[in-house]
Amino acid sequence: MKFRPLHDRVVVRRVEGEAKTKGGIIIPDTAKEKPQEGEIIAVGPGARDENGKVQPLDVKAGDRVLFGKWSGTEVKFEGEDLLIMKESDLMGVIEGHSAHKSA
Repeated sequence: MKFRPLHDRVVVRRVEGEAKTKGGIIIPDTAKEKPQEGEIIAVGPGARDENGKVQPLDVKAGDRVLFGKWSGTEVKFEGEDLLIMKESDLMGVIEGHSAHKSA
């Protein structure tokens, strides 16, 4: 990716959920909610504090995160739908889950 977010912003790729319920019922695309889980693709350098010092972000590329339903701004970059949001819009990092594992 050739996009670097500024300040305390991150770029997130939504992780698609299961298309079936636990009981095996297939959910059509029109009935699915957008996932609130994603993978961090890129992070900015961090926000500056009142003294001008850059405070690095707590997340890094590859982290699996949860975010609010209406968080971020949707953008299309190089044909891919992504979200750009501030680090403070993230609810947390999903520990022990590699974003590169297949589900």
